[in-house]
Amino acid sequence: MSLSVLFIGGTGVISSACVDAAVRAGMDVTTLNRGNSATRPVPDAVESLRADVRDAGAVRRVLAGRRFDAVADFLTFTAEQARANVKVFSGRAGQFLFISSASAYQTPPQRLPVVESTPLRNPMSQYSRDKIACEELLTEAYRTTGFPVTIVRPSHTYDPTHVPLMSGWTDVERMRRGHEVVVHGDGTSLWTLTHHTDFATAFTGLLGNPLAVGDGFHITSDEVLSWNQIYELMGSAAGAKPRLVHVPSDTIAAVEPELSAPLLGDKTHSMVFDNTKIKRLVPGWTARTPFSEGARQIVAWHDADPRRKTVDRAADTLWDGLIAAMAKVR
Repeated sequence: MSLSVLFIGGTGVISSACVDAAVRAGMDVTTLNRGNSATRPVPDAVESLRADVRDAGAVRRVLAGRRFDAVADFLTFTAEQARANVKVFSGRAGQFLFISSASAYQTPPQRLPVVESTPLRNPMSQYSRDKIACEELLTEAYRTTGFPVTIVRPSHTYDPTHVPLMSGWTDVERMRRGHEVVVHGDGTSLWTLTHHTDFATAFTGLLGNPLAVGDGFHITSDEVLSWNQIYELMGSAAGAKPRLVHVPSDTIAAVEPELSAPLLGDKTHSMVFDNTKIKRLVPGWTARTPFSEGARQIVAWHDADPRRKTVDRAADTLWDGLIAAMAKVR
């Protein structure tokens, strides 16, 4: 009998790849969401349930009388939401996989590479602190009642729709126009980018795996790149030679507060991961997509439809002003 899996979500950057991988593995896959995504539709073989996951009553009605071997939760971001899921899925799930975030790890890290026993602490990011709170609540539920949680921490995971630069496609267009592009810090901090299909292959190996219950894992690529290299690879894929301007992260955060948490609470610091633990539980798995290939996929997807190549004019103006200011102090 095939493994029955419920994905809470299933149409996001990471979850869509996990749904595809689970279907290919022969699992009986169901998704639960509001059905609003046209960018990443689910495969025909998937059963789609419609409900607002924030409405516990609606979820209970949709799932009435049903139980799943594994439930994968991609849409919980606060402890309150996690608490509601414990109530809804206790007795309904043989395993409950909570998608946390590698940004929950100690930031800045005291030592590299990061392992699963690295402390969880991120004073700069509310998103990360909320994920930590979710982990703590779910772990306590496992300890006290046996709630069958598995915690999974993705790092910076992307698909062809996602440009992993500060201003997304705007930065690529700046490269193509020959304009300078802002890179935080001196561009030498180390970063890990993971293709969503690589994440999904490892994640599928955790579904229904009793050895994963009560434990936590991160899933990332083993490829480590500096931010200078990331921008250069994106430029190369776009047929452009990037002209990089390095600006201190705290300066960028001061002029654009929305970037404060993503930079100071995440990307400013080198993050390198040891994937020994996930490889031990999913034998033979390794990330196979280098970012050089991923960057080409990103550019091809955007170039295939001009409507996808959105330029943020406010960001464009912001970078021009910041670059001009930096030129005066060089």
